[in-house]
Amino acid sequence: MPITLVDLRRQAAARTFFVPGTLEQAFERMGFVQADPIRAPARAQDLILRHRVRGYHVGDLDRRYAELDLEEDFFLTYGFVTRSLQALMHPRAETGVPADSPARWPAERRRRARQLLAFIRERGEVHPRDVERRFSHGKVRNYWGGSSHATTHLLDAMHYRGMLRVVRRESGIRVYAERRHGAGASTAAERRSRLDRLVDAALAIYAPVPALTLSYIVRRLRFAAPQWHGELRATLATARERLGHARVDGVDWFWPAREDPSAASAPPDRVRLLTPFDPLVHDRRQFELLWGWVYRFEAYTPPARRKLGYYAMPLLWRDRVTGWGNLSVEDGQLQAEVGYVGSRPRDRVFPRELDRELERMREFLGLTM
Repeated sequence: MPITLVDLRRQAAARTFFVPGTLEQAFERMGFVQADPIRAPARAQDLILRHRVRGYHVGDLDRRYAELDLEEDFFLTYGFVTRSLQALMHPRAETGVPADSPARWPAERRRRARQLLAFIRERGEVHPRDVERRFSHGKVRNYWGGSSHATTHLLDAMHYRGMLRVVRRESGIRVYAERRHGAGASTAAERRSRLDRLVDAALAIYAPVPALTLSYIVRRLRFAAPQWHGELRATLATARERLGHARVDGVDWFWPAREDPSAASAPPDRVRLLTPFDPLVHDRRQFELLWGWVYRFEAYTPPARRKLGYYAMPLLWRDRVTGWGNLSVEDGQLQAEVGYVGSRPRDRVFPRELDRELERMREFLGLTM
């Protein structure tokens, strides 16, 4: 039987909302969890994990980070990655790297990095304020157009390059230590294998994806592995051939090989409020094709132009995203405003399940007694 859009929706929901287990098991399954600092009512990484870790409470990842086999790093975006997945991306060396790659540094930056690395080796761990006191390199313009301390900017760059790791955070600020990586891929076959495995890791999180999203994912690997930037076109061609795929309603879709979208089980009667960065809804192209309406993240949209809300959380009912919720905590109480695409679902059990999801959110946030 041909694959249908209903099959793809069920596959998307069923494969990402696996049976919750431990935090270690969730990362073993996912490999990567995107991070974002906005708290509305919690950060993205916590909102993602609450659906996939049994008994998860806000801040559990922070509290346990140092004991887990995890690193903060950049994959397709910034977040928390297993060390086995991180090893596929490093070392981000300069050999063969294009001049415009984020992995290539000018001589002066390399000199400062050597000085800073020697300081970190001597101290063991450093807070950015300690580095600033020691070096005070001035200020640079940051990504958002403002100014940042040049030493902090260099720490970020050294972390991205793989010279440093985040050992913990203090009041949200990264504390760094030196990191050493093993040997990189020395042959063309090893490079191709690593890139294919990075594509597979991404698809394991975000599938099924339309063809344009697959292309976007592969292009984003220029940040995960900038040293192999020139090989991504071939990686995309290979992915199109080896991944599971079908043409549905005029769109080519892709998913991990050996999976069958038509075999996905029927969805449970459950409501889930999702962070805008949840794997199920993070890609807007995929979202519109699967759910049939336009969702926009409006945190950076002027208030007068917002249609859904500052941090509107997509609302999943069974295997359909049928609306959104804006949640906040006021005087220790959870406040919820829910909107729908069209009318509210008419199933008799929907109001009960929505109440249960809000109660789970209260427990996750520590608002219940």
